[in-house]
Amino acid sequence: MSGADSLARLRDLCAGDGERLDLLEAALALSVLHRADSADEQALGRVPGQVPGPALGPSLDLAPLRQHVSAMAQALADLVHRRGAAPESLAEIIARAYAYRGDSETYDDLQNADLARVIERRKGLPVALSILYLHIARAQGWDAEGLAFPAHFLIRVAIDGARHVVDPFYEGAVREAAELRELLQKVTGQAAELSPAHFDAVSDRDVLLRLENNIRLRLVGREDWPAAARSLERMLAIAPDRPELLFEMGQLHARLDKRRAAIGSFERFLVVSGDADHGLRQRATALLQELRRGLN
Repeated sequence: MSGADSLARLRDLCAGDGERLDLLEAALALSVLHRADSADEQALGRVPGQVPGPALGPSLDLAPLRQHVSAMAQALADLVHRRGAAPESLAEIIARAYAYRGDSETYDDLQNADLARVIERRKGLPVALSILYLHIARAQGWDAEGLAFPAHFLIRVAIDGARHVVDPFYEGAVREAAELRELLQKVTGQAAELSPAHFDAVSDRDVLLRLENNIRLRLVGREDWPAAARSLERMLAIAPDRPELLFEMGQLHARLDKRRAAIGSFERFLVVSGDADHGLRQRATALLQELRRGLN
C-alpha cells in the first residue's frame, strides 16, 4: 500500500463524529505511515525520525500484531469467565501475562508512540499503551474511554455499573482518588488539586491526536521540519478541520518554502476557524498576503 493509500485509509478510519473509532486499526495505520517515512528517510541517507532496527523496513505486516492483540483479548475473556469481571483483570493479562509496561527509561524514544513498535517491544507511552487497554476492554464488552487528565494519559472502565480509573503506564494499576491527587501533583506541581474536568471523557479522535502529537512534538524539538510536516499531515488525516492544526501546517509549509501548500492551509484555516482567536485570524490573513505576493 502506498503512502497516499495509507493516509486515505487513516482518513476513512477516522471519519464520522470521532467519539468511537477502531482505535487499534487507526493506530496501526499510523504505524504503517511511520514505517514508510523511515524507509524513505533511509533511502535518502538521512537520519530517520524513527530509530532504525531489524523490525523497521519498507513494509509492515499487521497480521501478527492483530493476532497478538486478539490473543490478549481472548485471554481476558477466559480470565473473566473463570474469576468474574474486575478492572484488575486488565493488568493481570496485559501487564503481567504479556509483560507490557511504561517506558520510563527512554521515555522520549519515538518508538514509544508507534503502536506497532510498542507491541513488538512491549513498552511505550501512556497513550499508546492505553489504546491497547481500551481495545481489549471494549472487546470484553466493557465501556472504556480516555480521560482528560493532564500530562499523563489515563482511562476509565465501567464494569457492572462501577467506574474505575486505570493507569496503563504503571502496569494497569487501578487508581483511587488519593493516588490520582498524588499523580496530578507529580506531573503538574504540588499546588495542583483534582477537579471534575480532569475526569472528562475524551473522544477516540483526540486519543489518536494525542498519540501522534507525541511524535510531532519530538520532531519539532529536533527541528526536523520535513518530518514534522508529515506528522502534522497525519494529524490532519485524523482531524481534517482542526483550526490549530491547519494554522501550524501553514507555518510549516511556509518554513519549507512550499508556498502554494502554505496558502492552501491558511485559506482552509480561515474557512473553518469561525470564532477562533481574532489575533490568530489576523496573523493568518497577513501571512496569506505575504505568501501570495511571493508568487508574483
